[in-house]
Amino acid sequence: MLRIGRLELDFPVVQAALSGYSDLAMRRVARLHGADFTFDEVVLDQLALRPGKHQRRILNVAPDDHPVGGQLMGSEPDSIAQAADAMAHAGYDCVDLNFACPVRKVLARGRGGALLSRPETALAIVRSVRDAVAGRCPVTVKLRTGLDDTDESERRFFEILHGAFEIGIDAAIVHPRTVKQRYVGPSRWDLLAHVKKHVGDRVILGSGDLFCAEDVGRMLEHTSVDGVTLARGCIGNPWIFRDCRALLAGKPLPPSPDVSEQGRTLVQHLAWIIDLHGERRGCRIMRKFAISYAQLHPHALKVRDAAVRISSPSQWRAFLDEWYAPDKD
Repeated sequence: MLRIGRLELDFPVVQAALSGYSDLAMRRVARLHGADFTFDEVVLDQLALRPGKHQRRILNVAPDDHPVGGQLMGSEPDSIAQAADAMAHAGYDCVDLNFACPVRKVLARGRGGALLSRPETALAIVRSVRDAVAGRCPVTVKLRTGLDDTDESERRFFEILHGAFEIGIDAAIVHPRTVKQRYVGPSRWDLLAHVKKHVGDRVILGSGDLFCAEDVGRMLEHTSVDGVTLARGCIGNPWIFRDCRALLAGKPLPPSPDVSEQGRTLVQHLAWIIDLHGERRGCRIMRKFAISYAQLHPHALKVRDAAVRISSPSQWRAFLDEWYAPDKD
């Protein structure tokens, strides 16, 4: 079990918020393969407030898309609180605040990981969002462990973490790398274990370097965190959720999906993407997913090279017939 506020989940493995990836189509595929709780893409607070197609997409929660979390990013307590209120009203089951993104243009605007250097602003955002949501859904925070490896950065991280729990957040998602590290070098699971020990019974979800079920099992055992979020490790590999369920239930891992099973998932994913984004745009968006799916194929490099050239439904049909027919196993 994993409990985040009033959310009671039977599975402690969550699909993370992934910019450019975790749209409704990807979330549906993840649920099809065993995910329980999933996050939408990272949302800029202003897009949730500005009338238009982006706002309509963000605030349209499908009936089959529960439980789902919305992750918000911004720098102003008032606007991010208004966006959180809109998301809670729209039916999101959790609102998460991103204080972790290491992308340079995000940092330059004082958002994401930049807030780790501004505890007062970060905690003002947490307080405003908590007040705006008013108990309608859990509030969580996504953090890295500081801007850099200095003692001052670590002190600010713990100031924000403790302050957020005192304000009343329901859980924290901690990626044990600094903002400066981005994704270079291994994530520091020993530091994650220290964080969990430090906060005691408060709920911590771990993140970082989880690419297979065995990684998830090792993180849970090594750090004692309450759950994990899967990010890069589940792009193009929704079967990781199925594998994690088996591992955590003490069952043998299922065999890797054969080519025909991969193909069936690709076909379903493509159909959902086209339904969501339209045929022309959906065919282009699906290419990046196909590149990731290709890593599981026996001819990974050839399949990847073929995927990058697809731009139409007829090319998708030819691609699937050539590489994912049952006789390709």
